[in-house]
Amino acid sequence: MNKITRIAIAIIVCLTVGYSSSAVTKSGVETWYPTIAKPVFNPPNWVFMPVWTLLFILMGIAAGLVWNNIKEQNAEVKKALGFFLIQLALNAIWSYLFFGLNNPMLALIEIAILWLMIYETYLKFIKINKTAGYLLIPYMVWVGFAAILNASIWWLNK
Repeated sequence: MNKITRIAIAIIVCLTVGYSSSAVTKSGVETWYPTIAKPVFNPPNWVFMPVWTLLFILMGIAAGLVWNNIKEQNAEVKKALGFFLIQLALNAIWSYLFFGLNNPMLALIEIAILWLMIYETYLKFIKINKTAGYLLIPYMVWVGFAAILNASIWWLNK
């Protein structure tokens, strides 16, 4: 399998996870989310879809670049992609906790774990392919912002 195919598969996987979790997000955004207090820095709802789409594409490119080194660094690549898949699953779970269960406190605990897993994935990726590591930086920044937003929403609605 060539590099472009690996990147394409990884992007499709990431976008599929994002799309799947968007179903529960959409339901919450239409019902529960408008009824809760939000901080002044809360972005308008339309911002989230394009940002997340871009982040999932960058994540897929990063994973594909790392996966492309499977022959040369088999054990390291498998470990890095294992962390990647864990953080991807945690990403999807956050939507369920926050929007599905309407539980900002539980989502806040989970997003802290998610951020740490993203950081660990970044550390593993950057050792294998610097570009792949750098592609995760916007994701880390956005999830950091999302954690602050999540904490603020929890605080305002406790």
